[in-house]
Amino acid sequence: MFTGIVQTQLPLIELDHKSDFASFIFEFPAAMAENLQIGASVAINGTCLTVRTLDVKAEFTRVSFDAIGQTLKVTNLGTLAVGSMVNIERAAKFGDEIGGHPLSGHIMDQVAVLAVNESANNLVVWMQRPEHLAPYLLDKGYVALNGASLTIAEVEADRFSVHLIPETRDVTTFGAVKVGDAINVEVDAQTQAVVETVRRLLATPELLTALAPNNK
Repeated sequence: MFTGIVQTQLPLIELDHKSDFASFIFEFPAAMAENLQIGASVAINGTCLTVRTLDVKAEFTRVSFDAIGQTLKVTNLGTLAVGSMVNIERAAKFGDEIGGHPLSGHIMDQVAVLAVNESANNLVVWMQRPEHLAPYLLDKGYVALNGASLTIAEVEADRFSVHLIPETRDVTTFGAVKVGDAINVEVDAQTQAVVETVRRLLATPELLTALAPNNK
C-alpha cells in the first residue's frame, strides 16, 4: 500500500527496453534505500513495481525494477528514457502517518495534460476527464496522479483540474509538467466502490425494491 505522498523524484539511470518488457535502474540516496530489500514494493510514477536487484554503494544504492508489456502499455513507464524524472514512494509501513489517501499502485489509465496555468504560489493543471473514468473523478474528490495524492479542484464535462502548492511542485515531477504530458491515474478506491455499488443497484430494480424502507 502507498499513501500518495511522493518522497522524491529521481532520474532514470539505465534502461533495458525489450519487446513487451523493460528493466529500469535508479540510484536511491542512502537514506531512502535504508532497509530496502529485494522483493519490496516501490511506486514509480504511482506504479507499484518490485525491487529486483540492489547494488549498495557508499552514497547511494542502485535499484532495479522490471515491468511487463501490460504495465508499459497502461502506464507512462513505457515512454521513459534515460534521464527521465519520475516520482518515487516507498511502500507504507504500519505506524506511518497517512498524509494522502490509501493507494494500491495499480494504474487505471493515462490522461493528457491540456493546460498549465502558473502563478507565483500556485500551479493549476487541467487534464482530460475520459468517459470511462469520469464517474470517479469528482469535484473535491481524491485522485492519484503520477503517484501524488491530490484533491480535484474543478470538474467539467471532459476535463478536471488540480491546484499544486510549491511543496508539491518542488518534490514531484509536477514542477516541470507541460501540455501534452501523459499522466498516470489511479482513482480513489472508496469512490470507485461507491459508484460501482450504486450502478449495480440501479441496474437491478428488484434489489432496490427489496431494500426500500417499506419492505423491511
